[in-house]
Amino acid sequence: MASTESQVIEVALSAVRLSCLAWGPTDGPLVVALHGFPDTAHTWRHLGPHLAGRGHRVVAPFLRGYAPSGLADSYHVGALMSDAVGLYDELGGDERTVLVGHDWGAIAANALGAHPDSPYRRVVALAVPPLGAMAGAPLHLGLRQLRMSWYTLFNQVPLLPERTVDRWLPKLWRDWSRGYDAGEDVALVRAAWPTRAHVHAAVGYYRALRAPWRVPTPYRSWARTLQGVPTVPLLVLHGADDGAMQLGYAEHAARNLPVTARLEVVAGAGHFLQLERPDVVNELITGFIGTR
Repeated sequence: MASTESQVIEVALSAVRLSCLAWGPTDGPLVVALHGFPDTAHTWRHLGPHLAGRGHRVVAPFLRGYAPSGLADSYHVGALMSDAVGLYDELGGDERTVLVGHDWGAIAANALGAHPDSPYRRVVALAVPPLGAMAGAPLHLGLRQLRMSWYTLFNQVPLLPERTVDRWLPKLWRDWSRGYDAGEDVALVRAAWPTRAHVHAAVGYYRALRAPWRVPTPYRSWARTLQGVPTVPLLVLHGADDGAMQLGYAEHAARNLPVTARLEVVAGAGHFLQLERPDVVNELITGFIGTR
């Protein structure tokens, strides 16, 4: 049985150094797990040991800009996609390798699932369904989502998010996963944002989307499938009580997905479903990717 204790490994990519938590045997089938905002690699502290105990090698990076990983030149989702591909290459990925993503990690995972040059042949997306599959969603969802997504506009304001982080960070966790005690997770996020430059990097993922024509050249080819729909087998997991993105979007997206994709709704969970209902989420992902 593999150890449930995580290791810390450093992976030097061409554009950034990523510090990663890792679980399981080094020769096991690789699972790369990307966290989202405002979160850290510790969000996989239940899934990592669970899959490791079934023979998988799970590697969860702190995203670029989140300490102890390095700061970087760009925080566009295309850069995050590039990092995921770089991890696949550096960690010796093969045809069994699975990409798991939550929130921003899910956006990157979905976009890679739609990209013809992606090395990943199976994808799991938590809390954010493929953006392209959400097109044409009912108007009433959009009106409510505008209120729920106030932070996306707030993060465009210069300097203010960086200066007020200790006010809005715990609020997002409270609003997005009501009833979940996020004290440990908020502390872990603040540890990953030790300076104002790190907070600037984290909100930079949102700011990068406002000017898609400014995507740095190395990431443009990846970013072109941001609005795509995955063509590889895809498992979408969504909390029934998600306070960041309404379940209705995932249900609408499910009707626009290919037969190789499916949606599973996790009852009693909000946005951070992998932490709120790890028992359910772990088993759903295990059933999708199989055991060694």
